[in-house]
Amino acid sequence: MSEGVKMQAEVQPDVRKNPRRIAFILRRTSPQVRTQEEPRVMTYPGALARFIIALEVAFLLLVWVSLIANAPLEGIADPMHTPNPAKAPWYFLGLQELLHYFPPVVAGVLIPGLVVGALIVIPYFNVNIEGEALWARDRKRRLTIVTAVIVLFCIFLAIFDVWVALVPTLIIGGLMLLSGKYAESPTTTLQRRLAAKSLPFWIMTWFLVELIVLTAIGTFFRGPGWSWVWPWQSY
Repeated sequence: MSEGVKMQAEVQPDVRKNPRRIAFILRRTSPQVRTQEEPRVMTYPGALARFIIALEVAFLLLVWVSLIANAPLEGIADPMHTPNPAKAPWYFLGLQELLHYFPPVVAGVLIPGLVVGALIVIPYFNVNIEGEALWARDRKRRLTIVTAVIVLFCIFLAIFDVWVALVPTLIIGGLMLLSGKYAESPTTTLQRRLAAKSLPFWIMTWFLVELIVLTAIGTFFRGPGWSWVWPWQSY
């Protein structure tokens, strides 16, 4: 602001018709605002046309697969001769595998209810949108909390003999603790990548690994009476 320039604030009856703004610029600041132009795609017709094309391609692909491959359907249901084992569709086999270990109320009501409830409640909390690394702040305190949670959860799984879920939990939990140990001074590229991961990444990774393991076991390793069989054995 140059010397001799006088500034006077005025009061207007309607600020919407005659708005006034006052900016105080210091010596070490600049009135310029740095902006960065980013590529934009209009919702219509650009984005909408891409969505329609992707939908048509997926539809044609599904129709083509259904024409060249028969669905693995069994015979007409007979109430006098039920199949053994009676397996749910593949997307429910993970839940059916949990029913083998936990009581029905726990595996069929409590666990799915907690998952659905978490999906409903989490958006109302101040989640980490920027994807900050889990060990970026309070590393020792968070390391203690994560260790306690992993140990308690492993004890819970061991009580019910859920070894198929305990092994992936130990692997993912071990990687988490290992990344926290080397987060302060990583020496390799793998250590730096693991230390940069956020808590949602670890939770989602654990969930996907558990889902794949439980679904694969229910599909290929369960025989009559839900007993353990090897895929190359006939039953």
